[in-house]
Amino acid sequence: MSDSEQFAVITGASTGIGLELARCCVRDGLDVLIAADEPEIERAASELRAEGGGGKVDAVQADLSTTDGVDKLCEAAKGRAVDILMANAGRGLGRAFLDQDFHKVRKVIDTNITGTVYLIHRVGRDMRQRDAGRILITGSIAGFTPGSFQAVYNASKAFLDSFSFALREELRDSKLTVTCLMPGATETEFFKRADMMDTKVGTEEKDDAAEVARAGYEAMMRGEGDIVTGMKNKIQSSVANVTPAAALARQHRKMAEPGTAEPPQDRS
Repeated sequence: MSDSEQFAVITGASTGIGLELARCCVRDGLDVLIAADEPEIERAASELRAEGGGGKVDAVQADLSTTDGVDKLCEAAKGRAVDILMANAGRGLGRAFLDQDFHKVRKVIDTNITGTVYLIHRVGRDMRQRDAGRILITGSIAGFTPGSFQAVYNASKAFLDSFSFALREELRDSKLTVTCLMPGATETEFFKRADMMDTKVGTEEKDDAAEVARAGYEAMMRGEGDIVTGMKNKIQSSVANVTPAAALARQHRKMAEPGTAEPPQDRS
């Protein structure tokens, strides 16, 4: 099958890593269907079309925290077999758990976990029937660390990291591959939307979204099980594996607690 016949679905693709993942696909000549829960998804689609690359670009605005939204996305595929599914949609939320609005808490859980799992279940079953397909799940190195002042978000990423490894093992004897992309802090709209611009992690220098996406895309195409992007993040994830959870939670507090942002340097 030629690349021009390949069809990829990418969620959370209006900005950041998701948009860059879609860009990887289009540049390689794949047709793509991109989705997000905001009108900016149409702007992203126009941007990808203008850049060219040979692949057809379609977009759908859908609330992927709901089963109805996931169903809307699947219907937008118009019965076409999905060769690549990039489950990238995610939502963050900063500040102390008991100070958070529970509706926002629920939105994080429903977007990062419920909607993602439902989408993979729907598309993955068809892939298994055809015994072909690639799935990329955007987890995070945050899943290795108890996330003080990001408690629900980090826990949701721990779920996705674990889920991806389990699903890959279940599909080991098939031609389906499951890859978990585990980036660290990346330069996207994530921290602004999570109300974390007064934190150290929200204001410090971050990884480039295009580089993160390219690494994840290439790992998926090679059929690898997981990839932690960036040397700093590789070291951090290795250290997390041998550090007590209580110590990790204290360390995370220093990065994510409101008011930890370092004052801007005087460059005069």
